[in-house]
Amino acid sequence: MTAPEGTRTYDAVIVGGGHNGLVAAAYLARAGRSVLVLERLDHTGGAAVSTRPFTGVDARLSRYSYLVSLLPRKIVRDLGLDFRRITRTISSYTPVERDGRPTGLLVGGGGQRTREAFARLTGSGSEYRAWQRFYDMTGRVARGVFPTLTEPLPTRGELRRTIDDEEAWRTLFEEPLGVAVEERFADDLVRGVVLTDALIGTFADAHDPSLKQNRCFLYHVVGGGTGAWDVPVGGMGALTDALADAARAAGAVIATGHEAVRVDTDGRTAEVTHRTADGEGVAAARHVLVNASPRELARLTGDTPPPRAEGAQLKVNMLLKRLPRLRDTSVDPREAFAGTFHIAEGYGQLAAAHAQATAGELPAVPPSEIYCHSLTDPTILGPDLAARGHQTLTLFGLHTPARLFERDNDAVREELLKSTLAQLDAHLAEPLADCLATDADGRPCLEARSPLDLERDLGLPGGNIFHRDLSWPHAQEGTGRWGVETRHAGVLLCGAGAVRGGGVSGVPGHNAAMAVLEAGEA
Repeated sequence: MTAPEGTRTYDAVIVGGGHNGLVAAAYLARAGRSVLVLERLDHTGGAAVSTRPFTGVDARLSRYSYLVSLLPRKIVRDLGLDFRRITRTISSYTPVERDGRPTGLLVGGGGQRTREAFARLTGSGSEYRAWQRFYDMTGRVARGVFPTLTEPLPTRGELRRTIDDEEAWRTLFEEPLGVAVEERFADDLVRGVVLTDALIGTFADAHDPSLKQNRCFLYHVVGGGTGAWDVPVGGMGALTDALADAARAAGAVIATGHEAVRVDTDGRTAEVTHRTADGEGVAAARHVLVNASPRELARLTGDTPPPRAEGAQLKVNMLLKRLPRLRDTSVDPREAFAGTFHIAEGYGQLAAAHAQATAGELPAVPPSEIYCHSLTDPTILGPDLAARGHQTLTLFGLHTPARLFERDNDAVREELLKSTLAQLDAHLAEPLADCLATDADGRPCLEARSPLDLERDLGLPGGNIFHRDLSWPHAQEGTGRWGVETRHAGVLLCGAGAVRGGGVSGVPGHNAAMAVLEAGEA
C-alpha cells in the first residue's frame, strides 16, 4: 500500500514497520488515531520475518530472530492477534567429552530426568541443587519484573522493593554475574550453560564491570515471568503478519518502499520527509514514533549520533535431510536439537573466545548454539519435506564482534563458519555436511550472516540485535515516564534501543503507544 499523495496530517507517523512499530500502529489505530507507517523495505517485519531462503525449497524459516520469550500475552490479547507459540519440553543439551568418552548434559524432560543428567555428568547431586536454587531465584525476579515492562518505568528503588529479595538484587543488579556463577557452581560446563544467557548478542566477559552481561542475562530469564523461550508457530513472520493485519484492520496505513529521510519538529507538530522510487513526499504528524536505532533517530532529527553500537554474532540457517547422529548415544538427536544445543560453551571456552576476539582475532574455538524449529513446529516445512524427514537448524554464534569482519566480510564469515561447524562436527557421529539438503540448483541449504550483513540488510547499527547495550528495566536520568521519550517533544523511540527494548517483545511499541495516548490528543 502506498501513502496518500501530498502532505497530510496524521495523529502519528511511525518510522519503521518492524514488530515494535506494528504494535504501536495497532494500538493507536484501535484507539481511533490516524496512523501512517513508513517502511523502507518492500515488506514489513524487520528482523522478525519468515522467508524461504533456499531456491526452490518449501521451507519457511525465521530468518533472523527466531524464539519468543519477552512478548507479553497482554499484547496478544489486546490486539486480538492470531498467533500461537509452543513451549519446548527440552531446555538444552550440551555435549562434552569427559575422561575420553562423549557425554553431555540434557536439561528438561522433567525434574527427575534433569537431576539424573546432572548426576551422570558431575558425579553428585550438588550441581543440580545449586541449579535449582539459582533458577528459583531468577524465577522470583522474573515474576516481579516482567509485569512492570508494560507499565510506566519504576524507579530503581521501586523495582528493588517489587523484587523484595536482597540476595537476588545483589546477584543480578550489583555484582558481575561471573561472581555468582563461580560461587554457586563448580563444574565448568554447568557454569558455561548458565553464562550463555548473558552473552546472546552481547560482547562481554563474565566479570565486565559495566554489568552489560547482567542486563542481557536479566532479559533472558524474565520473559513471561518464567524465562521460557518459546517457538512461534508458523515462524516469526506469523507474528509480524498478524500485527500488520491488526494494524490495517484498525485503519492504519502501511506504506512499504517508503524510506524516512528526515524528521523536522517544532515541539508541537512534526514533518517526516520520505523517499520512494518516484521521489520525495512529506507526512505531517502530531507524534512521530521511530522504530529504528538511537543512531538512526539522531540522523533523522539532525542530532549528534551516539557511538556506533557493535553486534557480535554469527547467524546461520540450515535445512537438513535428517538430523545428524550424535557421538553421545545416550541422547536422541530429536531431543538434543529440540532445545538449545550448546557448542564450545564451557565457562573456560567462553572466556578464551572473548579474550581472543578482544585481541582482534577470531576465536580458535568459536562458541555457538543451535536449535531445530521444525521438531517443535513442523508447519514451517512443506508437506513433502516433512514427509521425507527434513529438519531445520538455526545456529547463533557468540563472541564475534563486527570489528573482526571489517577487513574482508565475506572471507572472515566463511572462515568463521567453517571453524564453527567443525566444533559441531566434533560432537557428531557423522559430518553435518552429509546431512545438509540441497536447493533447486544443487547448492547446500545453508546461509550465514555476519554483523555487517545484518547492518546492511536490516539497518542494525554494527549488526547489534539490540541496537545498543540493553538497559536496566527501571528509570534512570533522562529516561522519561515510559522509557521511549526523546529530547524532542512528540518524537518517541519505539525500537529495540528504547529502555526495556531488545528481543521480540513489542514492549517499546506498546509503551510508545501508551505515551501518545496519555498525551490525550485526539
